[in-house]
Parts: sequence; C-alpha cells; structure tokens
Amino acid sequence: MAGMNTSSLVSEGRTWFQRRALFFKIIGVALLGLLLLIPLGMVDSTLSERQSRYREAVVDVTATWGGSQRVAGPVLLIPYTYRADVEETRFVNGQPVKELRERIMRGEAVFLPEQLDVQGQVDPSLRRRGIYTTPVYAARLKLSGKFAAPTFEFITGRNVQPLWEQARVSFMISDLRGTRENLVLRWGTDDVPLQPGARFCDMGTGVYAPVKQAAGESREFALELTLNGSDGLQFVPLGRQTNVKIRSAWADPSFGGAYLPIAREVGPQGFNAEWQVSYYGRSFSQAWGTTGSGNVAPSAKELGESAFGVSLMQPVNMYRTIERAIKYGVLFITLVFTTFFLFEAVCGVRLSAFNYLLVGCALCLFYLGALALVELVRFALAYALAAGASTLLVALYSWHILHSGRRAWLVGGMLGGVYGYLYFVLQMEDFALLAGTGALFAVLAAVMYATRKLNAGSAKPENEEAGA
Repeated sequence: MAGMNTSSLVSEGRTWFQRRALFFKIIGVALLGLLLLIPLGMVDSTLSERQSRYREAVVDVTATWGGSQRVAGPVLLIPYTYRADVEETRFVNGQPVKELRERIMRGEAVFLPEQLDVQGQVDPSLRRRGIYTTPVYAARLKLSGKFAAPTFEFITGRNVQPLWEQARVSFMISDLRGTRENLVLRWGTDDVPLQPGARFCDMGTGVYAPVKQAAGESREFALELTLNGSDGLQFVPLGRQTNVKIRSAWADPSFGGAYLPIAREVGPQGFNAEWQVSYYGRSFSQAWGTTGSGNVAPSAKELGESAFGVSLMQPVNMYRTIERAIKYGVLFITLVFTTFFLFEAVCGVRLSAFNYLLVGCALCLFYLGALALVELVRFALAYALAAGASTLLVALYSWHILHSGRRAWLVGGMLGGVYGYLYFVLQMEDFALLAGTGALFAVLAAVMYATRKLNAGSAKPENEEAGA
C-alpha cells in the first residue's frame, strides 16, 4: 500500500512538472541569456582597453604635429602712467597714522581691433601610429583688419601719459608647435617680425612684436601663418566686427562654440563656412586697462567662452560604433534564443542548455571579431566579415541540432537580416533610437503572433501542427 502511494506521488509530481515544462524551459533559457552577459562584459572591457591605446596613439601624434588650435588676436597693448592718491601708513611717536599721498602709477591699456577679417584654408590628412589612424590638418590663415586711433578716456587716473614707444601687438595661439615659418606682421607700412610669447596677462602662449604707434593714428595690419593642428580650429571674436571664412576638403565638419556660421555649404568635396560676429554679443569691451581703468578687464575664461570654430569630426568612430553594437548584444541573444525556443515549442524539437550556451557564445564572438578586424580594415568590411562568420557558425550548428536544413536556413536568414538591420542603425546618428525601437516593436509583434496559440502549461500548442 505504501509502495502504491509512493508511485502515485511520483506520477503526480511528473505530471505537475510536465504541465509546467514550458514555464521552466523559459526560466532556464532566460538564465542562460543572463549568463552570457559575462562574455559580453569581457568584450566591453577589451573595447575599453583598445580605446585607451587609441587615445595614447592620438596623444603621441598630436604631441609632435600639433593639438587643437585657438587663435585670438591681435590686441594692441600700450603702457601708460598716471597719478593717483594712495593711502599710506607712517608712524608718529610710535603711533600709526594714515595719509593720502600722490604717486605715479603704471598700467597697460589693451585695445581690440575695429575690424578683424580671417580667411583660411584647412587641409586635412590622416596620420598613423601603429595600427591607429587620426585626422590632422594644416591651416593656412590670413588675418587682416584695422585698429582705430587709441584713446585713453577710460583711464580714471589723473595726468595719463601713454608710453607710445613701448607699444606692442600680441597674438594668442594655443599650440605654437604647429607653426611652420617665420611670422612677420604687416603693421601699417612696416614689416615687423613676431617673437615667441604672448606677453598678454595670463592668456597663454602666443607671439608678439614691438610696433610703432602714435597718438591719433589708426593702423591697418595683416598676418599670414600656417598652423599644424588636430581636432579643432577656433577663433576668438576680438574685433568690433569679426568676419571669418574657412574652407576645407573635410566632408564631415562639426561647427561649434559661441557662434554658428551664418552661411555654410557641406558636401562630399568638403565645406565652406562663414561667420560674422559683432562685439554686441560679447561680454567684454573694446578697450580696458590693467590698473586705474573704468573698464573691467576680461578673464581668460571669458575670452575663451566667446570662441567659435570647426572641428574635423569623424562621423562614426569605430570604437564608439562597436560600443553601440555591444549594447544590442542582449537583444541579439534574446532574438536567437526565442527562435530556437519556438522551434522547441512548436515543432517538438528538443534542445539542451548546452546547445543554447554554444549558440550564445557564437553570438558574443561576433563583437570580439568585429573589434579585432576594425583596427585593420574599414568598419563596413570588418562588420561584414564578423557577421558572416557568426551567421555561418550558428546556421551550420542549427542544421544538426534542429535536424533540418530548412530550419537552419531560416535561422541563418533571420540572423543575417538582424545583422544587416543593426548595421543600418549603427550608421545613423540622429534617428538610430527611432529605428531601433521600431525594429523591437516588429520583432515583438512577430513573436506574439507565433506564440498566440501556445499553452503555458504545455510544450506544444493546443492544436498541434507540424512545424517547418
């Protein structure tokens, strides 16, 4: 009697488990999918390491060629003296007594140009360091314009005496390592060689030249220079009216900074861009003094915040693209596992956890293969080779575990189609999220349609049909 009860309990347990076999299968497949996040994380870690090496290579290239360039100038600087009352302390019978005494003070007046025109040709090229490539440029610039006659009305001190013989002109250039030739400033009718050092407060590196300047005289100026640089080229609008025209053969520019171009043409052959900036949009005046001035001197940060320009942006960086692809890894695993699960549920095929695990590993190898190849060949070819190898591996394996060439072709076609659509999404910048979301809705609708008659308590549909 006891034996009969035990047999009955075992039979009931088996029946209970069989009724819920589909549920446990889903749980098991989901756990395997989560387990495959480990190799995906390892691929992502390898990607971070390769990105770090790429950045090191870029730093090595820019250290010898030239970094991002920012050009500010020219500015006219004229030292001056003035008289001011200064509070001093002296001791009378051991007691401190404060009194005002007139002293001769010294300052420096800064004048910005009335008109500043910049015309430039940016010639891009690619530089290699090992297996890594980064874009650089050579910018041929011509700066010209005019300074109005300097006036010292903004100096609040008494008896202001400009030191005209000590006047100088300064240019601020962020990376002078990229300067190719001797720089000569055309100042009025004189040609003045420029010397290293901006000699302009704390505005960084640059060049300067002593110039001849007299009271009531305006001056025209011109300077031609060639700069080697990388990443970006920016200008600070120091003129009362600043006009900048830049052209280049680079087909993927990124315009940024405080002002955008008023006109631009971008095409496969390159770009042309034009900026027009007036001094009304700035936070600093046309002239100021270092001491005794009614105008506040701007900081280096304020000058930098008004800069604008263009960068040679790579439209889709290879590492960033692989990183975006890895984010779709869970979706890939889910789609393929769902396909195999449907074959089990609808067609009566039985697959083990080991089968799912091997297929998932083949999907993870796609990302590692793409990462390894993209450093050697173009992204499109690297993606195609990695996707083709992964699709072929999964399709051939499916031929044996699904016991049907037709099913294997179906799996391979589905996986190839998903890889193709993913490539399309990865190439998009603005509508990638919309395209990816639309694809998810379509896949979910297909899965819901295929499982619409599936009984959650059984491994087969209520009306058994022979699958493909």
